[in-house]
Amino acid sequence: MTADIDGGSASPRSRGGSDFARLSRRITAAGLMDRRPGYYVVRLGLVGTLFVAGWVAFALIGDSWWQVLIAIYLAVVFGQVALVAHDLAHRQVFRGRRPSELAGRIAGNLCIGMGYGWWMDKHTRHHANPNHEELDPDVAPEILVWSPEQARSSRGLARLLGPWQAFLFFPLLTLEGMNLHVASVRGLFRSTLKRRWLEGTLLFGHFAAYLAALFLVLSPGKALVFLAVHQGLFGIYLGSAFAPNHKGMPTLTGEPKLDFLRKQVLTSRNVRGGHVVDIVLGGLNYQIEHHLFPSMPSPNLRRAQPIVEAYCAEIGVPYEQTGLIASYRVALGHLHRVGAPLRRGERA
Repeated sequence: MTADIDGGSASPRSRGGSDFARLSRRITAAGLMDRRPGYYVVRLGLVGTLFVAGWVAFALIGDSWWQVLIAIYLAVVFGQVALVAHDLAHRQVFRGRRPSELAGRIAGNLCIGMGYGWWMDKHTRHHANPNHEELDPDVAPEILVWSPEQARSSRGLARLLGPWQAFLFFPLLTLEGMNLHVASVRGLFRSTLKRRWLEGTLLFGHFAAYLAALFLVLSPGKALVFLAVHQGLFGIYLGSAFAPNHKGMPTLTGEPKLDFLRKQVLTSRNVRGGHVVDIVLGGLNYQIEHHLFPSMPSPNLRRAQPIVEAYCAEIGVPYEQTGLIASYRVALGHLHRVGAPLRRGERA
């Protein structure tokens, strides 16, 4: 198992004279690394209440096509639970490893069917080397390709879909919820996964309870429609929350040569917006600050943003920030450009 997600900041912070160390001292002096227990009590309590309320409404409504509205509602709530699990994985909520892992497995595995251990490993590698074509699993050329070089060397489904991947991006996100479930189950067979029996028990407990609820309360046809709407919209929500953060930013290859601060800032993008955007994206709209300080509580990211932006201007590091719609336009434009070699029939 790899190191903790927030461990990526340890080595740069230890170098007293580095650019990151000077920024870190400013952030710490502003009190932005301090825990926010009151905020998380409210947030976890509210998300938990909305989760329970959704399933209570599901049971009360019964075998009705009105359940489609519940499916839409629960897709959003599942997305919020996933964002809570993300904060737990980064130890933004609890200081200790044990309570973070326990709460993360309950939120991830049991509540929404997303393997906490599998996702933790994947996300740790992403934070260590964001947008690195060989080291970041989030830009691995699976169904989509993220650079012209990946496009030219692609095979199978990626080569078939690559020419038009920008147009297929959001339709493909409807499969992301199911993909998370499948990847979580596959992760159980990895020898590096810790507490795999607990992970598996909670994961299959979710699947059993979820499917039992659908097919006991709804007719088979309505259950399948509920499943498709709920999982499809859940995938779109998650993909839409993570897509603006790095897609369309520079990708890296070979031996990393950038220092920690530049590696994180130059490959990340912030999304401007008010408190509604903060809630919908769970603080991921402050992606630069989050990558620099992964264990910073998400409500503090908004206050850290002007400090980080001013510091980047001070040391001459480009700082990317755009609106939400513009971020999708940039990401889709990037996907279309990197698919050009496939439209021309080029190969590596």
